[in-house]
Amino acid sequence: MKIPQIKAKHLYHSGRIVFWFFTGVTLSLFFILSFTFLIFKSVYQNTVYPGVIINGVNYGGRTEKEVADSFNKKNLQVKDVNFIFTTNVGVATASAGQLEYGYNSNLLASQAFSLGRSQGFFSNIYLIIQAYVNGVNLPASYTYSQNNLNAALLPLTEKINKDPVNALFTFSNGRVTAFKPSENGQAVNLTALNSQLLSKSLTAMSGQKGSVIIVPLPISTIEPEITTDKANNMGIKELIGEGHSLFYHSIQSRVHNIALAASRLNGVLVPPGQTFSFDQALGDVSAYTGYQQAYVIQNGRTILGDGGGVCQVSTTFFRALLNAGLPIVERHAHAYRVGYYEEDSPPGFDATIFVPSVDLKFKNDTGHYILIQSVTDLDNLSLTFYLYGTSDGRQVTISKPVITNQTPPPPDLYQDDPTLPKGVIKQTDFAAWGADVYFTRQVFKNGQPYISDKFVSNFQPWQAVYLRGTQ
Repeated sequence: MKIPQIKAKHLYHSGRIVFWFFTGVTLSLFFILSFTFLIFKSVYQNTVYPGVIINGVNYGGRTEKEVADSFNKKNLQVKDVNFIFTTNVGVATASAGQLEYGYNSNLLASQAFSLGRSQGFFSNIYLIIQAYVNGVNLPASYTYSQNNLNAALLPLTEKINKDPVNALFTFSNGRVTAFKPSENGQAVNLTALNSQLLSKSLTAMSGQKGSVIIVPLPISTIEPEITTDKANNMGIKELIGEGHSLFYHSIQSRVHNIALAASRLNGVLVPPGQTFSFDQALGDVSAYTGYQQAYVIQNGRTILGDGGGVCQVSTTFFRALLNAGLPIVERHAHAYRVGYYEEDSPPGFDATIFVPSVDLKFKNDTGHYILIQSVTDLDNLSLTFYLYGTSDGRQVTISKPVITNQTPPPPDLYQDDPTLPKGVIKQTDFAAWGADVYFTRQVFKNGQPYISDKFVSNFQPWQAVYLRGTQ
């Protein structure tokens, strides 16, 4: 029984010796390492620890300011590298120096100096040893002045950036009283531009003096809060056609009648499947409904009559129907070529009306409502019709007019007029060549022929008529 007790005591004492030995060794190593670390920190108190590498360069032993100065020097070497920002509205050019483009010197210097100087004692030791033995590579960081970039791009952004427009759509008694389609806005995408600029960093920083870097400006679409779809539920979403005409040299009463007639059609809604009558929408044309006397064609003569100029409106509306690819049920050409209608168009693109017998009609075959909008520009003496609805993808091709059988106008005609003072000459008709004119229109839908029509005008030669005063 004594032998096991002796062995147990022996093992106990041996264990205590080993424990204290290793404890002493551990404490000694800890104190040695701590002392060495303190000496190391003291040596590199104001400089970067050895093995801190940026872009292949070891910045160990340099002060934070020396690191920053090193990168500032590199930035000066590429200050003449040029960035060209391209768009569909022009280009802008700025040098790296103007943009203050280059290494983020202060950040890189701070990161290099801070490595191994965090709050964690053991993590600091690990990083310092890792840097000393194998090196620690810090990624390069780049920067530029956003304010300087904005200034360089200002001529472009002024053309590109635009705010979105909310839709406006109100109506009463089946007629639209206020309408404005929504419009998307757009702006230079600065976030995407930042990514593009920084992606060019390696190219820029290795470039030579005068090097050029092309940067396409990224542009983002900005949707309005209220789109046309949200503003109404009648299928009026987009522009499906428009027509335009000019009426220079019109007398004031004719200008008045054009504006009045156009306003009578403005805001009219055409239900799907309905055949629209221009005469019906226009209503009575007389002095009782506000029209003034201007020249009209009646019984083969050009005379003063109520509503002269209304055919300018029907002609413009006819052009909108053509461009929209809508089926035209009824259309009549003028008796002779009217100069107003050829101010911005070849001959044959006109339509006359005479309430209630001569009409202009079309059928709404789009499956959705069509909204008619008119804009009369009294400053530029122009009229435009806009047709809004839902596009079904139809495509329109209109041929150039074919002009045949041209006939010169008859000789000028002078007629005595006892209502005019003697010696006064007043022109009431203007000479116009006669001609047969036609053009064709092809409308395709889903890639297939949908409408094929031909519009013919037989214009009579027209003589100039002068009234000669005899009073």
